[in-house]
Amino acid sequence: MELHDVPAPAKINLFLHVTGRRSDGYHLLQTAFRFIGVYDTLSFDTRRDGQVVREGEGLSGLAAEDDLVVRAARTLQRATGTHQGVQIRYTKRIPSGAGLGGGSSDAASTLIALNRLWGTGLDRQQLMALGSTLGADVPVFIYGQPAFATGIGDVFAPLSLPDNAYVVVQPPQTVSTASVFSSPDLTRDSACVKMLFFTEWLNKNEPLNGYREGGFFGRNDLEPVVFAKYPQIQAAARWLGQQGVNARMSGSGACLFVEFVTIAQAATFQARIFGNIDSRESGNVAVIRNAWVCPGLHDHPLRHWISS
Repeated sequence: MELHDVPAPAKINLFLHVTGRRSDGYHLLQTAFRFIGVYDTLSFDTRRDGQVVREGEGLSGLAAEDDLVVRAARTLQRATGTHQGVQIRYTKRIPSGAGLGGGSSDAASTLIALNRLWGTGLDRQQLMALGSTLGADVPVFIYGQPAFATGIGDVFAPLSLPDNAYVVVQPPQTVSTASVFSSPDLTRDSACVKMLFFTEWLNKNEPLNGYREGGFFGRNDLEPVVFAKYPQIQAAARWLGQQGVNARMSGSGACLFVEFVTIAQAATFQARIFGNIDSRESGNVAVIRNAWVCPGLHDHPLRHWISS
């Protein structure tokens, strides 16, 4: 049996407030997760020998025991007692160290797909519990909806979001999430906000002429730490501001995003900024490595593969 071209979408954090820190070191957060139409893809073929074997593009330097995809498959094996194995092939398009949740999304799609392929029969809550052992962002991809998250980012309430599109910008640096959260310069005392306050803000701040000129809700509390540690990311954010738009960092970075109403408006802006980069940089190191135009998703594409 096999499953081919299984999608693993990226995510962005529409805001991210750090509201405290528990005695065990975990940070208390409030954030809004949204999936976006940038994907890694995975394919799975059942093996009868019980082995988990992976192959694919973008795996250079990543040992199997450190690969979240392999760890997810082995975690599901142990939890269910299945003797089945799997050959996994995947293609990476979501950059690592970018704040887009690529590794977590791959792990979540692996758990969802193998639960289906192997017939292990776990429901959403059981898969989310397994996902939480792999990484903090894995459960939201299994939850499968845009979510207002609290706790350590693991308590979710569904969000209804408008049909926005995004330009996601990748600066030429990657970020260590652990170093950001462990920084003594990170503020951990943002006031808690109610989900209703966020949804009312969305309704009152409709975009004007295709662009939300009033900016974003709240803040990303990780931005000041990342900008201080990674000057090229700060330079990219500053440069986008000079183009007349508000950009926000997703997660712990490095990627930034700008919100639009339609794909056409986002594509027009992307074409314009790349034209400006070519004339501005004159052969120097680019402020921006890459940029994608993508829709905001209303559901994870595998949401209905799991029983609730």
